Amino acid sequence: MDFKDAAKDKIRWDGTISVNDFSLSASTFSDKWKMFNPSFPPWLWTAIPKHHLGPPKVEGYLSLENVCLVKSSEEEESDISLTCKAESIISRTEEPFDDATLVCPEHEVNYYDFHIVYSPSYRVPVLYFRSYHSDGQPLPISEIEKDLPGHSAELLLESKWTFITQDEHPYLNRPWYKLHPCGTSEWMKLLFHGDTSLNKNFIEQYLVSWFSVVGQVVGLKTPLAILDNVVSNDS
Repeated sequence: MDFKDAAKDKIRWDGTISVNDFSLSASTFSDKWKMFNPSFPPWLWTAIPKHHLGPPKVEGYLSLENVCLVKSSEEEESDISLTCKAESIISRTEEPFDDATLVCPEHEVNYYDFHIVYSPSYRVPVLYFRSYHSDGQPLPISEIEKDLPGHSAELLLESKWTFITQDEHPYLNRPWYKLHPCGTSEWMKLLFHGDTSLNKNFIEQYLVSWFSVVGQVVGLKTPLAILDNVVSNDS
């Protein structure tokens, strides 16, 4: 069922979106992330050209890369962030600088790349990710588990083969980890049906609302300002 038709009849909507709606929602999500989370690297859209007969299709994915995770201490819960030496760079120059040039601390640092990819089989977004040390050596799942927030690590132990799985990246053809999309459509349906503030502009709100839940699993928090802006725009 088309997403626009779903907005007219939410009772029949099954919680999924089309690939074109994913592209539009991704653009809105990326813009809002950049606006309300400027200290973080932006989510960038990577377009994938498709050569086939018939009308052209919009395909691609969102990427957030070179994000460092720094552990302050064993007692404190890990949080993925740009805890880099930005202040020292700003104090030395007034020139604009590229977030990618920020230098992160060298002790206990893991780097993460995140991709939001559309799944044609489940018809929902899927979060793919990989992690590696500063020398480029990939982290095994046993080390990634240590970086996950406490509630995610517990859930992983309970359902390791359905919660986080390793699969081939749909576009890069290399093994990446992903959060399994099974059940996504169901809880997205409940999320939208249970919140009257999410009744309008389904396409724009979908990815923002989806990531506000999924991002917490890997320690990526959605700024509250993004969610407040979504609600205020619908009021």
